[in-house]
Amino acid sequence: MTDPLPYRDPALPIETRLADLLPRMTLAEKCAQLAGPFVAENDDGRFSLSFARQHYQNGVAWVGTHHRRRNTRQTVAFLNALQQFLRDETRLGIPVLGLGEGLHGYMAHEATSFPQAIGLASTWDVDLHERIFTAVAREMRARGAHYVLSPVLDVARDPRWGRTEETYGEDPYLVSRLGVAATRGFQGAHFTGGPERVLATAKHFAAHGQPEAGTNCGPANYAERILREEMFAPFEAVVREAGTGSVMASYNEINGIPSHVNRWLLHDLLREEWGFAGFVISDGWGVDDLYRLHFVAADAAAAAEKAFTSGVDVELGRCFHHLETAVTSGRIPESLLDAAVARILRVKFQLGLFENPFVTEETAVAVTNCAEHKALALEAAHKAIVLLKNEGDLLPLTSSDLGTLAVIGPNAAPIRLGGYSGDPGCAVSVLDGIRQKVGDQVNILHAEGCGLTQSTNDAGQMWYDDEVLLPDPEQDTALIATAVATAQQADVVLLVLGDNEQTCREGWAESHLGDRDSLDLPGRQEELLRAVTATGKPVVLLLINGRPASINYAAAHVPAILEGWYLGQAAGTAVADVLFGDVNPGGKLPITFPRSVGQIPAYYYHKPSARRGYLFTDKEPLFPFGHGLSYTRFEYRNLRLSANPIRVDEAATLTVEVTNVGDRAGDEVVQFYVRDLLSSLVTRPVKLLKGFQRLSLQPGETRSVAFPVGPEQLQYLDETMRLTVEPGQFELQVGGSSQPALRITLTAVA
Repeated sequence: MTDPLPYRDPALPIETRLADLLPRMTLAEKCAQLAGPFVAENDDGRFSLSFARQHYQNGVAWVGTHHRRRNTRQTVAFLNALQQFLRDETRLGIPVLGLGEGLHGYMAHEATSFPQAIGLASTWDVDLHERIFTAVAREMRARGAHYVLSPVLDVARDPRWGRTEETYGEDPYLVSRLGVAATRGFQGAHFTGGPERVLATAKHFAAHGQPEAGTNCGPANYAERILREEMFAPFEAVVREAGTGSVMASYNEINGIPSHVNRWLLHDLLREEWGFAGFVISDGWGVDDLYRLHFVAADAAAAAEKAFTSGVDVELGRCFHHLETAVTSGRIPESLLDAAVARILRVKFQLGLFENPFVTEETAVAVTNCAEHKALALEAAHKAIVLLKNEGDLLPLTSSDLGTLAVIGPNAAPIRLGGYSGDPGCAVSVLDGIRQKVGDQVNILHAEGCGLTQSTNDAGQMWYDDEVLLPDPEQDTALIATAVATAQQADVVLLVLGDNEQTCREGWAESHLGDRDSLDLPGRQEELLRAVTATGKPVVLLLINGRPASINYAAAHVPAILEGWYLGQAAGTAVADVLFGDVNPGGKLPITFPRSVGQIPAYYYHKPSARRGYLFTDKEPLFPFGHGLSYTRFEYRNLRLSANPIRVDEAATLTVEVTNVGDRAGDEVVQFYVRDLLSSLVTRPVKLLKGFQRLSLQPGETRSVAFPVGPEQLQYLDETMRLTVEPGQFELQVGGSSQPALRITLTAVA
């Protein structure tokens, strides 16, 4: 028996195997590792051997695994067949990288669906976040996926943007902490390609979250200081702290240069300054946008050359098929191509795909949406719900004292999961969750109330529809009248309003829009809200949505308001548990609720000269960043520093005592903010989040919470763009929102 070729020998170091494989590859085989494929499938979604033989003879870099027509077993069969073809019928037998989406669960049918990203951010729970994405990675690997296009690290500062739901909110620190946790969940503490881990992608790099006019892919024109301190901060954190294996370039331009051709961004900053060692991938068809949207390239070939030489290694698209010609003509050195190919092959070696690229149906079925993951989805949904208002302690409801509950609204009966979702096959709607909760104890009435949009597809597929149509006005009028009649029969009304997968989503083309120029409730929901409130019945408003809503009337007239975002497959169960008091809500807002679009930008960490106010309206938001109530109350006491003053290169410890002074167990998120009271030249925000901790406290229980205060919390970029801590005074603020309860002044000396 002959010895295996060195690159096939798992006993050899990966770099030795790489050094053996690369010289064996033809130019065409190298280029095949950098470009996306046509999909080798039949009309029914099964693997097409004839197509693969025609198109994949040089190998293939990646293949998408999140398919709307495949369940768990079908996904495994497709990927195993493709891997078998590549092993048996291509010259070098290089395996394919299975690519999937994992924004809030593996975007595949039957996979566990957790709360949408903005909902996960409302938990303010770093440990939970890492556990969730560890579970997502486990499900992906079991089904044959190895590489995930998550997490989204955009700092969402304009809620008109339909992709707000995909983010962790408006604050760079919160996004950074959750981004690091998600990356570690996917990859482990250090990516080694372990059997239950996947390679993570930090996206969208960069400055994608406050696009001009709030429309997807709009320009981002920001000074370097704003970029570095705010927009870039989460990406730097996941590169330096979590070692993310991949970074995705964003569709937008930054100060006139599209990210896909911004060498300063993708090479100088990312690789040279931050030390990023992984590969850069384009966004889907983002290289094509260089000639069809930005007009900085003449055609696909020119776009490929410009993007590749700027730092994009792998493409989600097909322009990079032109790289072979660019190399043979001498416009791109083959050594540059080799470096990019090596980055991809290194991951395939780390994952052990050369030894065993196959997965088993039995394992995939056992792991996908298993009991442990279902329980985790419910825990996440419980922790994501935010109690915005509870006048007169209307909540929680008591089933024994409640005769009839009317559940009304366009989001009461449907399953709403938000964008980048598969169908978990076990999701519970709000209406069904309540019915399952109360059984025969409470009479449940239901009315749709009004429509949101028209669609011929089920709720899980509406995200893909291009055209979005508002409901028929006459039908809505009749539905509102029925809802009022239903409400009049009830003791309490639960109104379930908000968005669906069409009214808040990624607007990826002019023919597929998802951004809005209003934050008002879409359609005639406001009319429904006012009509039901006018009955005089106690009303609880539950929002199921993807971005903040300007619910001014509700904030003034509805006694109890819950923000749920999209709560995932366990939505109905979690909502019922919170409504009837079995779970005490403890979520906090990761984004500010403005009163109107006229207040945008409304993020809390504004400069002192901003937010002077407007005529005829209150300049304060409806609900501030970090806000969230509970069925119990928490008191903050004894805020103190371990040392004061400190030198600018020293650190102290800030400690506060938090007590549950109510009669229910509950969670509180303790938040720590810093304000620089006097800077020498560069203006500083009115406050910045620098620490947080979610606590669970029993009635009467007191817990001490400590935060470090030192250079990391006090530094900023000075006028020369150097990180510095200036001598002076800093106000340290601690409490349960961005409007903290306690303050203390720290002095830093030279």
